[in-house]
Order: sequence, then C-alpha cells, then structure tokens
Amino acid sequence: MVGLFSRMVVAMTIRMPRWFVGWVSRRYVAGPTLDDAVKVMKRLSKEGACFTIDVLGEEISTMEEAQFFLEEYQRVVSAIIDNDLDSNLSIKPTAFGLLLDKDKGMENIEAIVKMAHGYDMFVRLDMEDHRVTDDTIQVMLDMHEKGLTNVGVVLQGRLFRTLDDIKSIEEKIGPNADYRICKGIYLEPEQIAHSTRQPIIDATNQCIDAMLDSGAYVGIASHDHPVINHTLTALESRGMGPGKEDPRSNAGPARKQKGPGYEFQMLLGVRGPLRRKLCNQGHTTRVYIPYGEKWYEYSIRRLKENPTIGTQVAKAFLMPWTNRP
Repeated sequence: MVGLFSRMVVAMTIRMPRWFVGWVSRRYVAGPTLDDAVKVMKRLSKEGACFTIDVLGEEISTMEEAQFFLEEYQRVVSAIIDNDLDSNLSIKPTAFGLLLDKDKGMENIEAIVKMAHGYDMFVRLDMEDHRVTDDTIQVMLDMHEKGLTNVGVVLQGRLFRTLDDIKSIEEKIGPNADYRICKGIYLEPEQIAHSTRQPIIDATNQCIDAMLDSGAYVGIASHDHPVINHTLTALESRGMGPGKEDPRSNAGPARKQKGPGYEFQMLLGVRGPLRRKLCNQGHTTRVYIPYGEKWYEYSIRRLKENPTIGTQVAKAFLMPWTNRP
C-alpha cells in the first residue's frame, strides 16, 4: 500500500509544472549555482556535517560538455579551499566524456583528481548504471596505479556482482580502497540485481561487512534504519566507533578530514534528524550536496528511478516540521 501511494505521488509530481518540481527539489538540491552550494555547506557546517559536492549532469552528448564539467569542478575545488570547507568531490565519469572518448575522458578525470590531490582533497567516482560499472572501477584502479590514491568508488548493494567486486578490488589495492556503499538508485534488470526491499538491504549489509573486514575505508550511504543499525552493530563488534583509532590490523592509512575507518553519508534534505543524531553521537556524517542548472533533470530522474521517494515528497509537503533538512 505504501509503495502504491509513493508511486502515485511520483506520477503526479513529474507531471506538475516545472515550478512545482523546483519547489519540491529545493529541499534536495542546493540550487543552480556554486554560490548556492557554498551557502548550504556553510549553514550545515554549523551542525557538524562535512560534505561531498556534485555538479549535476552526467551522460553527455559532446566533449564540449565534458570540458564544462572539468572547468566547473576546478571552480569547485577553488571554492572549497577559499571558503575553508570540509568537503570532497563526487564526479560522474560519463560527465567527463568516458563513454564518448575514453582516452580524453580519462585525461579529464585525471586532471581533476590531480588538482584535488594537490590540496589533499578526496574524489569519489559516483556509480552510474550497470553499463559503466566495469569502466568506473577501472578508472579508480588506474588512478591508484598512477599514485593518485585520493580517489575511491561507489558500489551498489543491489547488484549481484558487488561482493565479487569488493574481493577483486581488495586483491588489487588492499586496504587503500575507499568505498561509498549504497543500495543503488538505478532500477537494474532482475537478471543482475535484487529488486525487492529486504534482499537489497541484506545484500547491502553483507557488502558493508566485507568492506570493513577488508580494511578499507567505508562510507555508508543509507537512510534506512536496518542498514544503519546493522552498521552500528558491525562497528561495535570490530571495536570501531567515535573517538577511537581504527583498531583493524589490516586498516588502510588514516584519511585526512575523514572518520576512523568509516563515516555515514546522507543526501541533502533527507533524514536530517537521523543525521544530526549520528553526528551528536560522534560519528562522522557527510552530506551529498548536488547543485547545477540540470536540477530539473536530476529531480525527475531520481523520482522515476526510485518511486519510494514519493513518500518523502508527500511528507515534506504535508508535514515539513517532521523532517527538517
């Protein structure tokens, strides 16, 4: 029943005028400009949050668009430094041209990773749909081979392959791996991914355990209580937690401006009270800050690909006091 209601809300929202979608999305998108993103980060910094910033836009049609993203992310790095923000970068490889011109796309990605490396800034490779899973992982491995170890990847719990990917990455770079694990926003074919809630949660929790046991740094990107509760238990059983040095014998190097082997990550505007609770308990909490002119496309895509967002939209509209960003 809840799922049906959520899908109905999504179906109505995506048919609404652009201004209405904008009203809904302002909770989840910092705004169209970099200045908007900086303002949001300064505000949330007062709550103890740190950030990863994303310029909206991904699969592109020309390499001229890829040049825009390279230059915009260079501006982002400068803004983070100039405003003394505790933030890293999230980039989508396809926005840098990976599917159009692989060599040039790799060159663009390396350029921004190198720039970030010069400021001890971390770069997260966002994971898109299954067409680019192998390429995205390979980009991360190639950067590490070049000594650019300030880059990590997102893996999606719903994909059947993810436990094997964790094992493969462990064999190649060991505890230098740095993950964001999420359930996965893309609704992938049933032949390659779990499609119902509990199997997705169970698979995601298994991935969290495997990542922690590999000694890697783990960013748990979830708003779901079963995933977060599992993580808290998993951390406790390994002697990990707020204010403690990472006790794992195989732990990777300490990361600047990161937690003791792990952190919790949440989307802007989603489960603010839960994020603040975790932060108050001493856990490192990171907020995903998207901004850009493509806010409308981003909002519609997220609604279409994950209809469960509909319940959050309805709650924000009808009971905004229950979920302050």
